[in-house]
Amino acid sequence: MPRVFVAAGSNIDPERHLTLAAEELERSFPDVRFSSWYRNRAVGFEGPDFINFVAGFTTELDVREIIARLQQIEALCGRPRHAPKWAPRSMDLDILLYGDRVCEEPGLTLPRPDLLRRAYMLGPLAELAPEVVHPTGGATIGELWDRFDKTSHPLQRLTNPRCDRRPPPGSGP
Repeated sequence: MPRVFVAAGSNIDPERHLTLAAEELERSFPDVRFSSWYRNRAVGFEGPDFINFVAGFTTELDVREIIARLQQIEALCGRPRHAPKWAPRSMDLDILLYGDRVCEEPGLTLPRPDLLRRAYMLGPLAELAPEVVHPTGGATIGELWDRFDKTSHPLQRLTNPRCDRRPPPGSGP
């Protein structure tokens, strides 16, 4: 069963929308684990800061079925189906890794191409699964994060009770 990692982010009422998204992920994927939540400035446009986290879980669902479920969760959080890419948003859910799958198809590129360039994806993923080997990066996520220029896009770790419920590292996805 593949381990799947999903990035979540919001800069419109982010605490409410991220809490809702996390609850829906827990309903859909019972073994889900969450990174800490992180605040960072918007990338690609001027706007309010984002809050982001990464969720990890195992599933037998096909990647397209996961995408459909993530889009349902985005809709529950008030995100229009064809929202502009570089704009404020109530919810953004993106698959970062689906096991060790590498593909480039219409509407799907795995691993997520900007994972290694975005602190708000790589940092929380490194917290959650530092031992996972990036399918094309030639190193573990933890090693890639250690090499990352963290000063170019600083993250502020936030206190979040959901994180305190995580199982200890190495005990799940």
